[in-house]
Amino acid sequence: FLPMRNKFVYLFSEGNAQMRALLGGKGANLCEMTRLGMPVPKGFVVTTEACADYYDSGEKLSPKIIEQIFKSLAKVEKDSGKKFGDENNPLIVSIRSGARVSMPGMMDSILNLGLNDKIVQGFAKKSSPRFAYDCYRRFIQMYSNVVMGIDIEEFENEIDAIKKENKVILDKDLTLTHLKQLIKKYKGIYKNKIGEDFPQDVKKLLIASITAVFRSWNNSRAKLYRKINSIPDSWGTAVNVQEMVFGNLNKNSGTGVAFTRNPSTGENVMYGEYLMNAQGEDVVAGIRTPFPIQKLQQQNPKIYSEFVYNAKLLEKYYGDMQDMEFTIENGKLYMLQTRNGKRTVKAGIKIAIDLIKEELITEKEALGTLEPNKIDFALHPILNEEFLSGKKPLAQGLPASPGGACGKIVFSPEKAVTLKNKNEKSILVRLETSPEDIEGMTSAEGILTARGGMTSHAAVVARGLGTVCVSGCESIIFEKNSVKIGGVTLKEGDVISIDGNSGKVYAGEVPTIAPDLSGDFREIMQIAKKYQKIAVHANADTIEEAQRAFEFGAEGIGLCRTEHMFFENDRILAVREMILASTSKEREKALKKLLPFQRNDFEGIFKAMQGRPVTIRLLDPPLHEFLPKTEEDISELSKVTRKSPNAIKDKITKLHEFNPMLGHRGLRLAITYPEIYAMQTRAIIEGALDANKKYGIEVRPEIMIPLTSSYNEFVFVKEIVDKTIMQVLSERNEKIDYLLGTMIETPRACLLAGNLAELCDFFSFGTNDLTQLTYAFSRDDAGKFLEDYYSKDIFRNDPFKTLDRAGVGELIQIAVKRARMINPKIKLGVCGEHGGDEKSIKFFTDIGLDYVSCSPYRVPVAKLSSAKLD
Repeated sequence: FLPMRNKFVYLFSEGNAQMRALLGGKGANLCEMTRLGMPVPKGFVVTTEACADYYDSGEKLSPKIIEQIFKSLAKVEKDSGKKFGDENNPLIVSIRSGARVSMPGMMDSILNLGLNDKIVQGFAKKSSPRFAYDCYRRFIQMYSNVVMGIDIEEFENEIDAIKKENKVILDKDLTLTHLKQLIKKYKGIYKNKIGEDFPQDVKKLLIASITAVFRSWNNSRAKLYRKINSIPDSWGTAVNVQEMVFGNLNKNSGTGVAFTRNPSTGENVMYGEYLMNAQGEDVVAGIRTPFPIQKLQQQNPKIYSEFVYNAKLLEKYYGDMQDMEFTIENGKLYMLQTRNGKRTVKAGIKIAIDLIKEELITEKEALGTLEPNKIDFALHPILNEEFLSGKKPLAQGLPASPGGACGKIVFSPEKAVTLKNKNEKSILVRLETSPEDIEGMTSAEGILTARGGMTSHAAVVARGLGTVCVSGCESIIFEKNSVKIGGVTLKEGDVISIDGNSGKVYAGEVPTIAPDLSGDFREIMQIAKKYQKIAVHANADTIEEAQRAFEFGAEGIGLCRTEHMFFENDRILAVREMILASTSKEREKALKKLLPFQRNDFEGIFKAMQGRPVTIRLLDPPLHEFLPKTEEDISELSKVTRKSPNAIKDKITKLHEFNPMLGHRGLRLAITYPEIYAMQTRAIIEGALDANKKYGIEVRPEIMIPLTSSYNEFVFVKEIVDKTIMQVLSERNEKIDYLLGTMIETPRACLLAGNLAELCDFFSFGTNDLTQLTYAFSRDDAGKFLEDYYSKDIFRNDPFKTLDRAGVGELIQIAVKRARMINPKIKLGVCGEHGGDEKSIKFFTDIGLDYVSCSPYRVPVAKLSSAKLD
């Protein structure tokens, strides 16, 4: 938080867009819209510093904050001509959260606050009885749920029962008598659960509601959302208290949500939905299926024209696509909110390109509108259109979040999580989603809902997550343990496919195809390249991965793990034969079988990268990982090697390691079995020479020795590599430049970096193992206890995703400084998972590394992250 001030509450007329950290995104934008002269209902913001004070005070609002709240409320009363708590002309307010970044649906709101048993009677005379009592029953329900924690289903069951009893389908068709009956039942629920009558003091209700919104900053779904989106817990939320305007006042009133551009495709058309005679939650909750915004143009051209004018003004002002909420009260338009709209990656790229062409923003500003960690969603598969030709869909819904997904039907978020933990794909099928479903929504391949429009909770959250979503599929009928989709009964576990581009639902599994990476995607990556601060390489172990990395714009390969080549069916027997060999001569015989495979692999990778740097790591894992585990494989190996199954089992037992990460691996293998690295070195150099000759490209291979911890062991292995290279070049009477370096992945290697730099042309920091060895916990096992660290605020980030700067980062900085002191020209890079993480890339850039390396699909993420740096 910012340093504490004495002012905790700001009127909308007192703030501006630059005060986002203090007023939250929603509050700062409401202040800015007020300054622009837009029709914004009056209100004020209780700041994020008040949120900090609330938690510091043991989850209580201090008297100073409460005093400022009521002083600001008095000014809103004066401006609005209404009085809070007055029975004849009451001021009714909404209480909404507003963090500095949008967290849609993750925190709580309370609407229609300011009514009680007496005030509702006066409010009914001023407006209409049915409307007034509808607002009151909504308030009782929201307050009871949000502030007092009573299960929402208690109230939903009552309203469903009254609707069923009176043969009413929609809430808006309930009569005044029905609503009064509901209010009585709602109060009964409250008294039964809380043990006292529903409170009537509206001032106490106001303070309790503001307190509840602050409290919702730490509810489970908000905490999970922040973790997924790397939002600091320390930011807190502001609370917006705003005069209510009523879309449910009469038939000439309504409410809606709209975007200045299509958030799914990026098309420059107004996109949104609205309902007449409704409040805002009716649209986003998916209780009623809304109308497209274009229908408003026919229904009320004047209001539509005024809204479009305001919308375009906001887009131009903020330089980005806007997501707005609006209400029409008795024929008058009010703007309730604006924010930069959530969008699909595809839409985001198109919008960024179009805004540049429309000269609304610069190229650098356009890059700032994109989220690097979500750019790889654009690289993921879609349903195969050819396979779908002639295939009849089960049902048609709304295309809420694009892409194609298939998986087993699950009806609960918990089941989606369970299947993901088993590496199984699921489609979460729900009547409608709610914020509590966030964990299941992140675990499922896709989401299918029966209710809700394109701006419903499911649609907005799915687009933000990059998850495929089809919403508003009204032909879905839920039964006890199954669901009917288009008349076909399906059970949990049955496979379906959904198309987020068309809204169609199909039975069974539909194949997927890779997306098109031309057009806007290629253009935005070319722009990103212009502003990159650090080179981006890829981790690629096969020819196919190298080709993909090249297509995604990789400027080299920073890590080629040669052991991944050993597991192919046509070579694993030769590897096992080599491991079982008793003498160097036997090992060399087996390795000769592997040599042509390795040589061809390297040649293909060099060809795919077309002269770009390729760093190849010599064999790293312990040998026991290659040995057979089944009786069948042991029997087959016995026939090839002519060794008995028992002898093979004895060898397997002998090679077994209790802690392989700390065992006989990396260059330690070459010290025991030098012929392994000799074969691999020969394959690399011969592959490079062949690629140079066949394809006319200039290859300068980079050979990386893994797991160096001492000067002498590196000298020993370097001699093997250099001697082999000289031998190959002598045999072929050819020349080639090459680089020889090591992987820095132990704390000791970091401290000895100056000594090692005397012998090395490059270092590559293996941050995965360096993190494990620095923390002294295994990446594979840490998941069993790290969740406790996150929940208890011991760790804020997963150290295997975002680099630990204080410990691991300090070791890297020591190594960089000592290496460059001895060898100023040494090439320095990183090849762990951190190479594709936005925050880690900034650190690597700041300390002067030459490149980062990450998986092919993370290359665009890393390039964009680098381009966004100041």
